[in-house]
Amino acid sequence: MIHRWPIRVYYEDTDLAGLVYYANYLKFIERARSEMVRAAGIDQAEMKRSGIVFAVRRVEADYLAAARYDDELIIETTLDGLKGARFDMPQVVYRGDTPIFQARVTVVCIGPEGRAIRLPADIRQKLETIRDRARP
Repeated sequence: MIHRWPIRVYYEDTDLAGLVYYANYLKFIERARSEMVRAAGIDQAEMKRSGIVFAVRRVEADYLAAARYDDELIIETTLDGLKGARFDMPQVVYRGDTPIFQARVTVVCIGPEGRAIRLPADIRQKLETIRDRARP
């Protein structure tokens, strides 16, 4: 499953030069990841009530071009690298057909003790479904 999430750049997203402030791309892709997980039927609020949360462990990011105020962007998110306690979510931010930012985010499942735990079977199954729908 390739998840696409549209956003518009607002004035508050830009810096003094009128470009999207670099850290705001991380906010944009966070929202897109959350929406993808929600679309897969994973209720993160319910997870938290049971003492389990997702946490970002690693981000590799490349800034390819600048976005500006009022740009309409699309964030594409996929899922791969599903392991025992973690998975990877490659993400690309597009303006039109042009990629302007890309990242590979590693997400880990954290248990009640604050340490990484194996993904619960029901969550793993939903993540596998997302991953498998993205494959050709």
